[in-house]
Amino acid sequence: MENLEISETKSSPEISFNGSSYILSMVGESYPENTSQFYEPVYQWLEDCIASLAEQELVFNIELIYFNSSSSKVLMDIFDTLEDASDEGKNIIVNWIYDEENDSALEYGEEFAEDMEALTFNLVEKS
Repeated sequence: MENLEISETKSSPEISFNGSSYILSMVGESYPENTSQFYEPVYQWLEDCIASLAEQELVFNIELIYFNSSSSKVLMDIFDTLEDASDEGKNIIVNWIYDEENDSALEYGEEFAEDMEALTFNLVEKS
């Protein structure tokens, strides 16, 4: 499994997907001008990663300070993909990391978590 590294910009998060450890991370802010174009390689990598999962655990750490509505839609699509994979028996964990002073980040994490039934979705306060 190949790695995927996308550097952070003013309007897009740093994305680091490690193909050997099966750890994905997304950190920063997300409001790219063309959200679908920006996240296309992420979707492709995720599909390839899920297809290659056997007994490994896939961990997705998300620490977004801010994201716009189109990024929210992308996140929901990603979570739906992960939820489907969990339904099929894949071992996937999402860690929604938030700062205790960012009430919005916690609330969004809680909303996303409510929609997930098979997916392990943890709300993790940043230490």
